[in-house]
Amino acid sequence: MKYVSTRGGIDPVSFREAVLMGLARDGGLLLPESFPDVRDRLATWSRLPYADLAFEVIRLFADDLPADDLRAIVRRSYASFRPVPPAPDQAWTGPEPVPVRPTGPVHLMELYHGPTLAFKDVALQFLGNLFEYVLGDGGRELNVVVATSGDTGSAAIHGLRGRKGIRIFVLHPAGRVSPVQEMQMTSVLDDNVFNIALDGTFDDAQRIVKTLFADLPFKDARHLGAVNSINWARVLAQVVYYFYGAFRTMERTGAPEVSFAVPTGNFGDVFAGYVAWRMGLPVRRLHVATNENDILARFFSTGVYSLGEVVPTISPSMDIQVASNFERWLFLRAGGDAARVRAWMDAFARDRSLRLDPLPDGTQDPVLRAGRADTAATLATIRRFHDEFGVLLDPHSAVGVSVALASGDPAPLVCLCTAHPAKFPDAIARATGDASLATAPEVEALRGAPTRKFPLPADAKAVADFVAART
Repeated sequence: MKYVSTRGGIDPVSFREAVLMGLARDGGLLLPESFPDVRDRLATWSRLPYADLAFEVIRLFADDLPADDLRAIVRRSYASFRPVPPAPDQAWTGPEPVPVRPTGPVHLMELYHGPTLAFKDVALQFLGNLFEYVLGDGGRELNVVVATSGDTGSAAIHGLRGRKGIRIFVLHPAGRVSPVQEMQMTSVLDDNVFNIALDGTFDDAQRIVKTLFADLPFKDARHLGAVNSINWARVLAQVVYYFYGAFRTMERTGAPEVSFAVPTGNFGDVFAGYVAWRMGLPVRRLHVATNENDILARFFSTGVYSLGEVVPTISPSMDIQVASNFERWLFLRAGGDAARVRAWMDAFARDRSLRLDPLPDGTQDPVLRAGRADTAATLATIRRFHDEFGVLLDPHSAVGVSVALASGDPAPLVCLCTAHPAKFPDAIARATGDASLATAPEVEALRGAPTRKFPLPADAKAVADFVAART
């Protein structure tokens, strides 16, 4: 399996090379040359425990890793998750990291049982182990620079802290992440961890990371690597739970297909579901769920991808305008025409807007649909699920559930629960009147812990100088 850039400016590379490259050297994003058709394997895969399923999916895209080594990496990655029993009506295959629970009108796929209580752990525990394996014992170094809107930072830190030959520099928008998210990041004091509190938005942080990667002499000299979803390996690890969630739901309902609702800002999580669909998973719809920062919802409704101002909300991890992984979808929409993608991205950079003609059926995509849930709808959904079903949703998961319920989709709805509610007690208090409902031992253990962060302006040179001084 070889990987190509969405902008067509590099020769195809191997999986190992793609992992370390992160952002393609021409400024594009890496994608496999093709997606395997796995429809003849679905019946067998549906009976596998999560770690074994992850191995089977990932090995198709990582054929330059010995099978035994890859299996060990996968098993080690999910051993750090809390062992959660499956739902009562689910066949017992042992404790699973990603339980799927029927709740009222939907099926909730809980992705927050990893070390930092967020779905990012599913990919970043794997990516941390993968980085360490690929670097090997040859004295090679990797300096990871990552932008975060909240959860990626803490998950990346916990995946990479203390690892030999790796440093991590995390850029988070100061004052625009939840207090718990900030505490999870800044309370990690390992020598290889640097938390940068950026005076700006997540979009500023993401732009700076891309600027540093585009400076090839700097990237090479400082051995830069990426764990944002610009890194294909992170998206790949997320593909697995779409298969797992669909299998559990079809097993429970007897339905021949399912739909997913995905709270999203950077388009990486829902793009992983899109990959699963292209591989042959029977998905009726992928509902792209946004908050007030609704550039993606507007695009899939109107065909216009138009940049607006970032609006702070109670679901801060989704407070994003420029969705990096959208470029991967554009490449597939263009039929792999990199020149067309370059033209689109140049037009967006120049005009802050991009318009695409619809497909013959009037939509932008056969499977992707989009919806928007504002703060009032999000709070109402949290309140309803707590009152009616005794389930507490974090505000991001509630956005996805709200959009799912408004969609009218007749297929069983699998809603991705992307974070533990304990990370957002203020939103829980606004919805239910009781902040004490949002607790977790992992969060309480951090109260009063010493913290460390480095305030910097939203300036690429300032960040580059900071990284250079420590590498």
